[in-house]
Amino acid sequence: MPDEIQHRLSTEGADPLLLAGVNDANLTELQRATGVRATLRGDTLTLGGSMDQVERATPVVQGMLDLARMGETVTPEDVARLVAAGPSAEPVGPADTKIILPGLRRIIAAKTPGQREYLQAIGTNDVVVGVGPAGTGKTYLAVAKAVEALARKRVRRIVLARPAVEAGESLGFLPGDLQAKVDPYLRPLYDALEDMMPHDRVQKALESRTIEIAPLAYMRGRTLADAFIILDEAQNATGAQMKMFLTRLGVNSKVVVTGDKTQIDLPRREDSGLVQIERILPGVDGIAFCYLDETDVVRHRLVREIIKAYAEDQHG
Repeated sequence: MPDEIQHRLSTEGADPLLLAGVNDANLTELQRATGVRATLRGDTLTLGGSMDQVERATPVVQGMLDLARMGETVTPEDVARLVAAGPSAEPVGPADTKIILPGLRRIIAAKTPGQREYLQAIGTNDVVVGVGPAGTGKTYLAVAKAVEALARKRVRRIVLARPAVEAGESLGFLPGDLQAKVDPYLRPLYDALEDMMPHDRVQKALESRTIEIAPLAYMRGRTLADAFIILDEAQNATGAQMKMFLTRLGVNSKVVVTGDKTQIDLPRREDSGLVQIERILPGVDGIAFCYLDETDVVRHRLVREIIKAYAEDQHG
């Protein structure tokens, strides 16, 4: 083709396997989505195709390089998200959006501009409210920041809480004692922790109560100093519970509240403490609200499409 051009990008500092993916799956997705031919040789990635194709693919490759250079595994879903974001997408950010955890061989990093703003907000505010759908990394990134703060001795303990309202299921009908009843429903928090710390270290921290995972009701009457406190699934906290939780904040503590307003399981939506603090607390110095949406979903590509389809159905 007479109008075919080639553009070479240096991949220095990026692990070729993280960049290209297993069996070059990321390059295959890049080619499928933009029409370019992509060839990785040594420290050079060559893009071939029409001017339009190469111009479309170049910022996508830059985004892939940013992630790979931070030690993040790049997936075909990441490539598709970078293509969808288009050339106007801001690069994923610098040091304040990277979480380096001791004992882990990888760095946890913001993968979208929304996630970057969320991590920056956690770094600079005492109370952060992260609102958005499943798969946007709200809880995962908050737990990572908590583990980092504990490892760097910025706090002495981590407290992870969830309100005991679970998608129409009553805890009373689950078998076993209270701990056995609570465990399955707090499992997502254990899963996030065990992704960031070796299993035996998690168990030791739980035994010594350096890390505490508990139903929200257990927070009543306590003041939490030198702690990183996360309230997950906050859309299911009542207004009274939310006020009780936020007023547990002690000296040198940080609170992150995460929730999804499309998943309220309370009998009346207006009873949700998350919905109420959106009205009451904006403008209070030291409290930040971060909104994530389907463009920040970092799970399987279909999760993003499912969220989008449900949102369109609600508004239709």
